[in-house]
Amino acid sequence: MLLEKLFLNILIVLAPVLLQSVFGDRWRNDQSPIVMGLLYGTASSLCLLFSYYELDLYWDLRYVPLVISSIYWGPLAGLINYIMIMLMRTYLGGDALIFGYISMTLSFIIPFVASYKIKELTGSSRIKATILVSLSPLLVMLLILMSYVSLYKGFESFDLATIPAMISFGILLVLGTWLSSLLQEIHEERFKMKVQIQKAEKMKTLGELAASIAHEVRNPLTVVQGFLQLMRPNEQGKNQQYLHIAMEELARAESIINDYLNFSKPKLTKLETFSFSDVLNNIIVLLTPMAMKNGVEITVNLEDKIYIFSDRGQLQQALVNVIKNAIEATPANGEVQVSLKRLVGRAEIKVIDNGKGMTKDQLSRIGNLFYSTKDVGTGLGTAVSIRIIETMNGEMHYESEEGVGTTVIIILPL
Repeated sequence: MLLEKLFLNILIVLAPVLLQSVFGDRWRNDQSPIVMGLLYGTASSLCLLFSYYELDLYWDLRYVPLVISSIYWGPLAGLINYIMIMLMRTYLGGDALIFGYISMTLSFIIPFVASYKIKELTGSSRIKATILVSLSPLLVMLLILMSYVSLYKGFESFDLATIPAMISFGILLVLGTWLSSLLQEIHEERFKMKVQIQKAEKMKTLGELAASIAHEVRNPLTVVQGFLQLMRPNEQGKNQQYLHIAMEELARAESIINDYLNFSKPKLTKLETFSFSDVLNNIIVLLTPMAMKNGVEITVNLEDKIYIFSDRGQLQQALVNVIKNAIEATPANGEVQVSLKRLVGRAEIKVIDNGKGMTKDQLSRIGNLFYSTKDVGTGLGTAVSIRIIETMNGEMHYESEEGVGTTVIIILPL
């Protein structure tokens, strides 16, 4: 009978993950921890409701949804789950109600604290950590049982049948946690893949549009520029000055068009092996006057003897855009930190500023054409930088907190 109840509990435990696979994308918003806390809390309550009472204990898997909700959806979801379990346990009552409260509280504290660390893990590492945390309720139950028996019945009344029951319970607890975590990871991976596919399709469409517009505009600009160059030697005084301004603006327009073409399809034309630290040092020298003008200090921590094989010019363009944006986002007397270090087979660049930072919404839109957090900007520089790094088989990530600053992490293969 015990095994039958526990197998029923496993089905209840898996129900929230299966519902996520159907409705999960609609639930991914700021209210997600509350929604998922209620969903997993319902699963925990049902596990307790359909538990098997024997040997002075309620045998059920109520703690599996508690652990999963705390680790995958945060402490708020875990807290909601805990409250719902407490309410259901109060409804069921019983002689050992106080011990039940103590058991549930101790079983809640461990995943609640662990969630802050485990949420940083991914894949199989997170599954293993979740299973390890899920064993804590088993130890708590054993401790509470021993305490209850010693206080009210004496150890001579301890039923040895509890030991195989505990072993069976532990096996099914691990099985339920493993299946739930595995399905949760599959769901997370599917969601990330869907976002990446949507982003790739969007970038492809924008790239094709940018290329077609850029080609159409470039031709008449070239003609105008040619005629202005022919007129320039024959003009004097203010006309000469006006022609100079016109030529500069045309050159700026051509530079923007080149950026659009780069966004459409970045070309790595001149591949060579070069020192990464040399490129970054050149960029720092180039941007130091701008930083000094804005009252911003640039601190550098570069590891030497890191070489990559790529297009130096394109990489420099991408890094100039990133560091320049960091300087512009930093207030006077602020600081921009640039670091370079070697990872296993990769190089990591971090550009950290202590500017105004970005909201979650702003962060999610970084890299989109025509979106910029600056008052005057097209967002083209950042979009081009991301495309260049991706073309080099690299990765570019943004981390930001409003009022604290922004960190840009670029990873490239050695």
